[in-house]
Amino acid sequence: MRRLFPVTDETAARPSGGGPDAEGAAGTGEPGSGGGVGDREWSLGELADVYPYPDEPGPDGRPRVWLRANMVSTLDGAGQHDGRSKPISGAADMRVFGTLRALADAVVVGAETVRQEQYRPARARTEFAARRAAAGQGPAPAVAVVTASLDLDFSLPLFTSPLVPTIILTGADSPADRIAAAERAGARVVIAGDGTGVDPARAVRALAELGHRRLLTEGGPRLLGQFVAADVLDELCLTISPLLVAGNAQRIADGPPVTVPQRFELVSLLEEAGFLFGRYRQS
Repeated sequence: MRRLFPVTDETAARPSGGGPDAEGAAGTGEPGSGGGVGDREWSLGELADVYPYPDEPGPDGRPRVWLRANMVSTLDGAGQHDGRSKPISGAADMRVFGTLRALADAVVVGAETVRQEQYRPARARTEFAARRAAAGQGPAPAVAVVTASLDLDFSLPLFTSPLVPTIILTGADSPADRIAAAERAGARVVIAGDGTGVDPARAVRALAELGHRRLLTEGGPRLLGQFVAADVLDELCLTISPLLVAGNAQRIADGPPVTVPQRFELVSLLEEAGFLFGRYRQS
């Protein structure tokens, strides 16, 4: 069973009725109650209501640019097992994963994660079609790959058959032949750094300039660490998996430490089958 423990009235949603949904989530509780009162399946629409992007305008009067991360961690802090996140995930985690993707304009991911997780293009979800249309979004989010070397297999479906052309975020000094190969494959190459690497803040701005203001990063740990160090991460959606793996697996964020730890506040917390789903915003 899944229970919702709302932390603020802003994001708490009360179940409004309806039966089980194959990809839904059970939820309970009055906004602000801090606990559950009865259980039932939540629809995907209700689950999406728990994870809204902010709708206030930014300084330019357009919708605010918002970067959220979605990551999974074991009880002992491992962000992966055998180099992949799938072994520490589960069915409930994948439903939240799909919901967060369905709300985003663009999914930002590192090249190593694309290789390790065998990334495919985001698909259109009929359950979210009306919601995306109302928000002025296309049928599916774009996938934006952050890479310095462009060491990617451009024959994969991520590049050959996406609903929305895949974006490559790279540096100005990246290999010209690889940039040309990416463009021949149909990818849109965007320069977001002066050297071979990508500047995290510049990458966020570049995506916003393309009209992608609801951003979701799915890692990996090195990319998330760069976003944290650059202080451009607005929100973290963290799944705590009820597993212990020991070993020396990476944490969800890996990279240079910040001078002063960044404080995030808990917005909502869900539970199913021992998995905890926390949503945190930067204070």
